[in-house]
Amino acid sequence: MQEYKVKVSSSEAGKRLDLYLSEFFNSRLLGFSRTFIQKLISSGKVRLENAGLPKQHYKVKAGDNLIVLVEEKKADSLSAEDIPLEIVYEDQDLAVINKPTGLVVHPAPGNPEHTLVNALLHRFTELSDVNPKRPGIVHRLDKETSGLLVIAKNNFTHLALARQFAAHSIKRKYIALVKGRVEFDENVIELPIGRHPVKRKDMAVGFGKKTKPALTKYRTLRRDSGFSLLELEPFTGRTHQLRVHLAFIGHPILGDDKYAKFNHGFSRMALHAKSLGFIHPRTKRFMEFSCELPEEFKFAH
Repeated sequence: MQEYKVKVSSSEAGKRLDLYLSEFFNSRLLGFSRTFIQKLISSGKVRLENAGLPKQHYKVKAGDNLIVLVEEKKADSLSAEDIPLEIVYEDQDLAVINKPTGLVVHPAPGNPEHTLVNALLHRFTELSDVNPKRPGIVHRLDKETSGLLVIAKNNFTHLALARQFAAHSIKRKYIALVKGRVEFDENVIELPIGRHPVKRKDMAVGFGKKTKPALTKYRTLRRDSGFSLLELEPFTGRTHQLRVHLAFIGHPILGDDKYAKFNHGFSRMALHAKSLGFIHPRTKRFMEFSCELPEEFKFAH
């Protein structure tokens, strides 16, 4: 258990306890979210020295001495594995990885090892532990999807990037090979997505109360007799969004065995995360990265 001692200055007096502590820890790059702080308070892990346990809405006073207890999170069950990684960019806070197709991002039932997380534990000495079962993982790509992922080395970076993903301000572009000749040069697919009503592991376009808005913009790069090459830009981040949207309009992604049921001789799901842009949490500068298309896509050029 890690103990933090915090003394409230006169300039901070009057703030709600949960807000004050959230700002305090984030200013020190510890990356504790406000929700996490609220859980600490409600579970009795925050106390006023010689004054008992305050509530979340307690207004801190100048000179208050706060003691905060945080249980150290460990991922002892995860093993490091020497799996080759293509590092596109790296600094003290984050790394951008070009994930190969076939690599699962994090361990899960049925995939306890040989994942990107296992590779990250071997490659990096520090990773965020906001979710100790998925160290460093801010977002994910499906197993068969290749391309760019940003990895957080600390919780401050993790939470800042997660907020950008939640606000849909991350700039992402994908390349996909899809069935058939797409009619429009450019278009927007704006259809809500939720759980499939029967196949609970699948997603589907739907219009019920449990669906969420989803918007995808596409641009047709090339048409051939049996397929089209598309550039895709998701403006929301729903599970399987690109796969579900394209299948719904009659142009499923080649090799998608969940939503397409065929591959037209393609060796994998033909989806590649080509570019990724975000505001760097520390420098506040916008950074954008891109990577080459895998060889199997290039016959379509």
